[in-house]
Amino acid sequence: MSYFEILQSYNLSTIQWGSIFFAVFLLGMAKSGIKGIGVIIVVIMALVFGEKSSTGILITLLVSADILAVIYYNRHTQWRFIKKLLPWMIIGVLVGVWIGNDVSENLFKKIMAIIIIGSVLIMFYFENKKAATIPNNLWFSSSTGFLAGFTTMLGNLAGPISNIYFLAMRLPKNEFIGTAAWLFFIINIFKLPFHFFIWKTITKETLVLNSVLIPIMLIGFYIGIHIVKLISNINYRRFILFVTALGGFILLFR
Repeated sequence: MSYFEILQSYNLSTIQWGSIFFAVFLLGMAKSGIKGIGVIIVVIMALVFGEKSSTGILITLLVSADILAVIYYNRHTQWRFIKKLLPWMIIGVLVGVWIGNDVSENLFKKIMAIIIIGSVLIMFYFENKKAATIPNNLWFSSSTGFLAGFTTMLGNLAGPISNIYFLAMRLPKNEFIGTAAWLFFIINIFKLPFHFFIWKTITKETLVLNSVLIPIMLIGFYIGIHIVKLISNINYRRFILFVTALGGFILLFR
């Protein structure tokens, strides 16, 4: 099939195209540092393409956006946090690949929503107490890393979990974004072969669709960069907590 025939084969309505463009625009903004809106992106894409198929379309877009993010925020990366999380995330991804076909997506979303909302409530509690203690033990980093890896493989939903971790570490805005950028670039590259060869969710057709969507993502990234510059560190933390909690409720009641 030709390029345009492949696009036509999706049989997307005008409303569906508009929804996809909006989701990809948000993806660009999310990777620029407007964290917490990932759940909205996942939900929109799943509604249009289906739960599992949408993961293959999203993963290549995520890698493209990750490249922009690591280039722009590289100097702010805190590698010590990546070293703590990455091994456990890899284990989580492998477990996600193994049981990905058997887990009920509805149950998975409900469990994720409860974990996200509970984590945010705990963070709000510590924020209001202005506790100086940072949870720096192995249990916290390993459980967070494993859960982030597992959820990113099953539904590209690791954002809320990693947000909670980096907020708990009290990373300033730019360090938060730069560290998350490298972490997810590495883990998304690691996920690619599984999408290609095991789940077979990345195909010639999805790559053609991605070529249309990447320019929209670039626009979102560019606008997001300028918005992030206007947000103070304190307001950035509050924004992340609020939007992450909102994402949890969207998952819970979807």
